[in-house]
Amino acid sequence: MKYPIPRGTFDILPESSYKWNYIESLFKDIAERYNYRRITTPIFERTELFERSVGNTSDIVEKEMYKFQDKKGRNFALRPEGTAGVVRSLVDNALASQGSLAMLWYMGPMFRYDRPQKGRYRQFYQYGIENIGSHHPFIDAEVISIGWVLLKTLGLKGFELQINSLGDDTDSAVYDAALISYFTPYKKSLCQDCLNRLERNPKRLLDCKVSTCKEIAAQAPNILEFLSDDNQQHFHLVQRYLKLMNIPFIINPRIVRGLDYYTHTAFEFVTDSLGTQNTLLGGGRYNKLVEQMGGKPMPGIGFAGGFERLMMVMEQEGCSFGKKPLPQAYFIVAGDVAQEPAIKLMQSLREQGIALTWNPDKISFKAQMKSADKSGATWTLIIGEDEVAASTVTIRNMETGKQQAVSISDTDIIAEYILNNK
Repeated sequence: MKYPIPRGTFDILPESSYKWNYIESLFKDIAERYNYRRITTPIFERTELFERSVGNTSDIVEKEMYKFQDKKGRNFALRPEGTAGVVRSLVDNALASQGSLAMLWYMGPMFRYDRPQKGRYRQFYQYGIENIGSHHPFIDAEVISIGWVLLKTLGLKGFELQINSLGDDTDSAVYDAALISYFTPYKKSLCQDCLNRLERNPKRLLDCKVSTCKEIAAQAPNILEFLSDDNQQHFHLVQRYLKLMNIPFIINPRIVRGLDYYTHTAFEFVTDSLGTQNTLLGGGRYNKLVEQMGGKPMPGIGFAGGFERLMMVMEQEGCSFGKKPLPQAYFIVAGDVAQEPAIKLMQSLREQGIALTWNPDKISFKAQMKSADKSGATWTLIIGEDEVAASTVTIRNMETGKQQAVSISDTDIIAEYILNNK
């Protein structure tokens, strides 16, 4: 009996795993270049954590969370996003004290029960950045710059940075009232989701993908006209710092993001290569979230992006994923008498950092040479009866055909041949 893979999930197969490794490694290197350190949180948390942080009016909480009860009847959910768990850990473990910053990065699987479509899965893989402890507008620009450097370093070209400000709670309340007043006359033309959001979270109407709702929202009031002087100044300084960093951007007052915890700066890196699901990575400030989660009042900002969308766009634009990993050396072992010294040499070289392989099921010399060619290895190490008798190993360069006998006990010299490509 076959067991089909669950809908909205996928296997990461060996032939493509090097692409994932490449992006993961590059993101890690860039994050740590900015002095961020890794944090890893559980794949499941208490359901209330996400309801409280992400917001009961969000699509995630209303329709998309994978929820379950454990044997004691406690409610848990597979994590739908990364920030809530990171903030919970920050509070639990006191990762940031007064006057200090918690600068954290993460990656791993997330889960949402959503209709699978291009670039969107029910189990998906995210990477993210969180900077908690400062409200300085430079931090906003610096967090954004990490996303910019990542996308540029990956070789992407067809993307655009869009930024906005959502203001603080006072600005938001006044703006919500203006949106309710604007959208109310259009009630009969709004989709059911927008009708549900109108009184509870009217800013979400600006993010609706239904064409009729988008047309109505196009003339809605502009959030930037409702910002206080202090919040306008904050947003102005964010733009100034981005310009100093030579990071181009456009202001898009329709960016509200899909989670309830966002305040002040919001941003997205978008591409025209993915249709409606066009956000490569996005984020913003969440200055009230730490306090909502039981911690001391502490501002924060971060972003998250999906590996799947990055890979799709990189493939469309012909970006490099680095070199496909290949063994440096392939062992050819001719005859039973050669196995013992060959196995000893293999282990010694692997301990010195050499990537090598051997297929013990291939017996004939011809079959082993054919496998060596297929492996892509630069070197073959040949041990047969003659080599055993002379206590040597024949090192053959597969590219040039040149070969040389070296004492089998001189493992340092053998390793030098391979590592330095002599």
